[in-house]
Amino acid sequence: MNNAQSASGVRFSQVVKVYDNGTKTGVKVLHGINLEIKKGEFVVFVGPSGCGKSTLMRMVAGLEGISEGEISIDGRVVNDLPPRERDIAMVFQDYALYPHKTVFDNLAFGLKLRKLAKADIEKRVHDVATILKIDHLLNRKPRALSGGQRQRVAMGRAIVRQPKLFLFDEPLSNLDALLRSEMRTEIKKLHQRIGATAIYVTHDQTEAMTLAERIVVLSGGNIMQVGTPDEIYNQPVSKFVAGFTGSPPMNFLSASVIANEDGKLKIKLGSDATSTLLVMPAVATPLDLSWHGKPIEFGIRPENLALEATGKNDAPMPAKVIVVEPLGAETLVTLQCSGGELIARLPPAARLKQNENITLWVNMDKFHLFDPATGSAILNAAMSAFANASTSGAP
Repeated sequence: MNNAQSASGVRFSQVVKVYDNGTKTGVKVLHGINLEIKKGEFVVFVGPSGCGKSTLMRMVAGLEGISEGEISIDGRVVNDLPPRERDIAMVFQDYALYPHKTVFDNLAFGLKLRKLAKADIEKRVHDVATILKIDHLLNRKPRALSGGQRQRVAMGRAIVRQPKLFLFDEPLSNLDALLRSEMRTEIKKLHQRIGATAIYVTHDQTEAMTLAERIVVLSGGNIMQVGTPDEIYNQPVSKFVAGFTGSPPMNFLSASVIANEDGKLKIKLGSDATSTLLVMPAVATPLDLSWHGKPIEFGIRPENLALEATGKNDAPMPAKVIVVEPLGAETLVTLQCSGGELIARLPPAARLKQNENITLWVNMDKFHLFDPATGSAILNAAMSAFANASTSGAP
């Protein structure tokens, strides 16, 4: 089964949503969204509650009106089209199955409404049921299914229609952690198999990172960044994006940039009395001179902290152990250091105790700097190193 030929692209052009609250202006929840989703692409909308991600999806589906702008599917503007004419299929978090119908009838219901031949309906249903591994459940009713099986049926009901566009509205939020992990894998394999365009909405950044070909990070009705999971994780354009991705998320410490008498730029963490100096690598120093001596925020991810130096640019940082969380495969340690608290992801062999004073090594090839006033990224060490290498012709 392959839907690649019928896959559809989606374009948002200056899309605005305003809810009328009885005032002249109303409440604006989406502020001029511009985005293009390619045919066959799996795009995830992610962000905190109230950021507008579900509203944006409901506007694509035709369940919410568009206040300004245009949404087009496969080159056709759909602003005024009813949902049934948009050729989309939607999977909800609450499954929305007919409790009195069997799995087969739930899957076949939409096809029967379209008056497809009985033989075609049976073939489509059995093909999809086999793909989703629910072919042995076709005679059961939803009450006899587990949560994971019901979600597979809900996805099957969407897939069997062979629509232009799939919309997933937090479909895994009602499942336990193990089932969510399993279903993420199944959804990814399913997309690879059928090749259809898909928009997936979630507040779970783990789902976004594992499922998406591209991620759209939203906050307050605005797009904060669009990129691949690697770009969002390693090249965040703001503190918001950096702090929203990763589990645990990026650490942020109060800091400033200084130039010593040796001419090297250094990150100064904390105040004069308890400060720590971290030497910036030469390849990561194209920093605007206007930032020197001014307050900034230093960002480093938990996995870029270690108990031993592993690279030539690693810098030592004194720290005090606050909390130790053994997780089996790794240990998360909360520490107090100059500039604030941070979390380090360390190997399980690390036998640290509360209130112990240690030396952490910071991977200075992986740090980030942010403007404390706006949250915008000032410097990404890894990208600066890459830019320098490209300019110099290094391999």
